[in-house]
Amino acid sequence: MANLSLSLSLIFRICAFLLLINVSFAKTLKRDMKALNEVKKLVGWRLVYSWVGDDPCGDGFLPPWSGVTCSTVGDYRVVVKLEVYSMSIVGNFPKAVTKLLDLTVLDLHNNKLTGPIPSEIGRLKRLKTLNLRWNKLEHVLPPEIGGLKSLTSLYLSFNNFKGEIPKELANLHELQYLHIQENHFTGRIPAELGTLQKLRHLDAGNNYLVGSISDLFRIDGCFPALRNLFLNNNYFTGGLPNKLANLTNLEILYLSYNKLTGAIPAALANIPRLTNLHLDHNLFNGSIPEAFYKHPNLKDMYIEGNAFKPDVKAIGAHQVLELSDTDFLV
Repeated sequence: MANLSLSLSLIFRICAFLLLINVSFAKTLKRDMKALNEVKKLVGWRLVYSWVGDDPCGDGFLPPWSGVTCSTVGDYRVVVKLEVYSMSIVGNFPKAVTKLLDLTVLDLHNNKLTGPIPSEIGRLKRLKTLNLRWNKLEHVLPPEIGGLKSLTSLYLSFNNFKGEIPKELANLHELQYLHIQENHFTGRIPAELGTLQKLRHLDAGNNYLVGSISDLFRIDGCFPALRNLFLNNNYFTGGLPNKLANLTNLEILYLSYNKLTGAIPAALANIPRLTNLHLDHNLFNGSIPEAFYKHPNLKDMYIEGNAFKPDVKAIGAHQVLELSDTDFLV
């Protein structure tokens, strides 16, 4: 019996050793090595000194490159995460990155990238997070982004993108966070975005968007999971639709600095989780229904810069709401 136990222990150790050898000697896929070495030629000086050798996954003697995460698939190692931010990368978006077909995370935020996002971005079918905020990217968004069906987080804020928001974004059925604020987008927000059943945060503030809020909510049952809606500092017109009251998960509604008109619908006071309501610097008039002042969760309601009756009062301490997209990365 003791010999049997010893034999089993020995077999287990041999298997573990063979597994370790297999992992240690797994080769990095040539496709990924070639792609990242192309990127290496373009990046800033900070990365050149931390990307040592030719193998981004490490070769047993040299460690993996900074910001590169690899995973073993069969007999090969592939790059699954590229997180290279705040590294002074300059020049156009590195197209070679789109050859890393196993990427789940691409984070190049806070660099100095310019030019467009290439249409080849649509190759990255496994991508879950695309973070390009705080760069100088420009031109229109390629509709191919709508082919990234696994995407849960899309951060494109603080760039120079222009043109209309592509309706193909409505194909991102797993999307939870959409940050496109602080760009130069024009036209209307596609109402098709309302079909995204998992979308929790939509920030399209500080653009040149037009149309009415009603346009955005014309699809029945839209935005069922939405918690935060930022449409501030645009050129929206018209009144607020009663359909806003159907957003039962909404917590923040930020509509400041538009050209919205009319009275505030009493139905909005029925949004149960509403904590922040920003109506300031529009063209609203009349009174605000008493139900808002009795709302159990409403902490701040901003109303200045409108044509409300003199007796209308704000709610809360009235400090300016200063939230960045990093507050919603969880």
